[in-house]
Formats: sequence, structure tokens, C-alpha cells
Amino acid sequence: MIGWRRAVLWFVLAIPAGTMIQRFSAGEALAMDLYHPSGEMAVRLMILALLPGPLSDAFGPNRLLRGWLAIRRNLGVAAFCYALLHLVFYVIDMRLLSAMIDEFAIPGIWTGWLAFALMLIPAAISFDAAMRRLRRRWKLLQRLVYPAFLLALAHWLLLDWSWGPALVHLVPLLGAWTLRWVLSRNLSPSRSAA
Repeated sequence: MIGWRRAVLWFVLAIPAGTMIQRFSAGEALAMDLYHPSGEMAVRLMILALLPGPLSDAFGPNRLLRGWLAIRRNLGVAAFCYALLHLVFYVIDMRLLSAMIDEFAIPGIWTGWLAFALMLIPAAISFDAAMRRLRRRWKLLQRLVYPAFLLALAHWLLLDWSWGPALVHLVPLLGAWTLRWVLSRNLSPSRSAA
């Protein structure tokens, strides 16, 4: 991606984070008020990073999907940055390490920590030199985003208990994965030979 375009993309991706940080710094919002928007932004960006692959498999590469695929790593790293911001707001709100440790056994909490840990690896290797050095292992390690996404969704559901918004976020990805699966089964060599 051309340097100025990437800079514009990152500027746009940073606007919600800047707004959240500004609101917190100005005393307009408590750290706990920013859990949900920062976590939801992380999930939305994960979905945007995960969608172009199955859509490209289903519809073939077109200009829109090629452009989307070109920024997928940026979206994934931005998702990690929002997850990190989510964690920072959590740490600020909890204040004490002992309070965080006391909550760790709660399924809604440990699923978030585990999702974050799984996101850390793909985010840390989301650059071209790592791709060249790790070769096939790079793609394998990038696939950690799938269990991270599912854990992030579980984290959301277990803490919020509001299934509607979480499912609305999940539907596009489930639709794309289902479409890819259905089309791959219909186009597989064993099916077409029959």
C-alpha cells in the first residue's frame, strides 16, 4: 500500500481511540464507561479483517476485495490496538493487581485475557519481514485470530449477556464462512465428477 494511503487509513482507524482517550482525559467518561466501546471496536475490526478472505474465495477477486485484502493486516493490528486500549481501561478501572487476579476465575474475564494473548502473536508478526522469515508458519500463526475472535465474542456475551448486538456482529462473518463452505462443496472435484 502506498505510504500516504496507509497513513490516512491509520488516521481514520485512530479517530475512535483518540475520541475515547480524549473523553477519559477530560473527565467526561470513566474508564469503565469505555470498556464497551473499545472492546466493540476491537471486535468490529477483527470482523473486518476476517471477512475479505471468505468473500474473495466465494466471489473471486475483484477490485473491492483486492483492496480490502491489501489492508487486512492493518485492520487486524488495529483490532489488537483497540483490544489493548480495552485492557488499559480495565487496568485503570481495577487499579489493583490483586483485584484483577480476584476476577480472573470469572469466565467472562479469563476469556478476554486469553483472546488478547492469542491476538498478541498475529499482531506481533504482522509485517513483511516476519512473513518472509516464518514462511508457512506465518499463516499458521495468523490463524490464531480465529480462536481469539471466538473467545472475544464469548468474553462479550459472558459479561454483557446481551446476545442481540453480539450476534448482529457475528452474522456477516458466519454468512461469509457458510457461503465459502457451500460453494467449496459444490465446486469440489468429487462433486463435479458425479
